[in-house]
Amino acid sequence: MTLLIADDNEDIRFTLSEICTYANWNTIEASTGKEALELYKALNPNLILLDYHMPYWDGLKTTKEIRKINTKTPIIILTIDERQEIADAFLQAGASDFALKPIKAPDLISRIRINLKIARLTTGDDKKVFVEKGINTSTLFSVKQTLIRQSEPVTIDGIREELPIAYQTIHRYLSYLVNKGEVEVLSQYGKQGRPKNKYRLII
Repeated sequence: MTLLIADDNEDIRFTLSEICTYANWNTIEASTGKEALELYKALNPNLILLDYHMPYWDGLKTTKEIRKINTKTPIIILTIDERQEIADAFLQAGASDFALKPIKAPDLISRIRINLKIARLTTGDDKKVFVEKGINTSTLFSVKQTLIRQSEPVTIDGIREELPIAYQTIHRYLSYLVNKGEVEVLSQYGKQGRPKNKYRLII
């Protein structure tokens, strides 16, 4: 696996490279958005770690340019900016996930692993498996991405707040992921009635 690290700060690039090397991933580095695009076109890395604030195209512009070439390669945005409008702009541009600076190695490694896994499951021969089982790859990807962004286990209604998908459809996809061992169900019992199920992605 080869990861592209794009950040204008040399010290941060070094730190990210060390983290990736520790997790047995190869890395290539870019200091600008334009350089990142050229390296992407030349070397086709499996995942991109992309800084938001960079000269000669920021992370948002770079994400849009990469998505003109490929819509599947995971792009994890590195930023100190926690504003929702920034996250929405990146998601609309095609970003896959976010990692807040300062970077924490365990969190970053987990995010990289799950995004690489999702990429493998939604490309290549796995598409045929999903079609045979009546699972749409785009919908599956959307459900997984929503689970990734949750800091806590979430209910089906919580997922519906982010996705324009029917309750029954979300339940079917979650059941599929549970059977695959990729999602865990947590049942919470209240004073009355049936237990409320919450779901989280297993990393």
